[in-house]
Amino acid sequence: MMSRVQKGMVAGAVATLAISLLESVNILALKWFAAFPLIIANLVGMPGNMTVGWIAHAITGVFILGPLFGVLYSRLPTDTAETKGIVFAVGAFAAFMVAVMLFGDNGSFGRNFGSIAWILFMHAVFGIVLGNVYARLLSRDKRRGAPMNAQPAH
Repeated sequence: MMSRVQKGMVAGAVATLAISLLESVNILALKWFAAFPLIIANLVGMPGNMTVGWIAHAITGVFILGPLFGVLYSRLPTDTAETKGIVFAVGAFAAFMVAVMLFGDNGSFGRNFGSIAWILFMHAVFGIVLGNVYARLLSRDKRRGAPMNAQPAH
């Protein structure tokens, strides 16, 4: 059986991969919005370094947001795992926007403010995938059941 934090890390990895694929389409083909990894690189003080942005994006999704979701899952409002994920991800979006406003510069989004809507959409997708994978991991552990005379881990 996996702990809540481990489940959150797995769900965070899958969700990060999903939105990384969507963002790659934006960067390579669409080019409609400011590249999310470049915005993150700008926030961490390395403007223009896409690699740093991707690494920071992956670390945040897998090692911060995923485990935090696992810990907060049962306390989040709503009934379904996906909506819990959306609520959590919109909170992460709000924290991200505060960070951009405090530590970014006025060119963080380029000249395209549609990028903010794109990033909100990406966070919602992240939340849906995060919640869905986490719920699947929970149900898998419940199906397996606990060993006799064992105390629950949660």
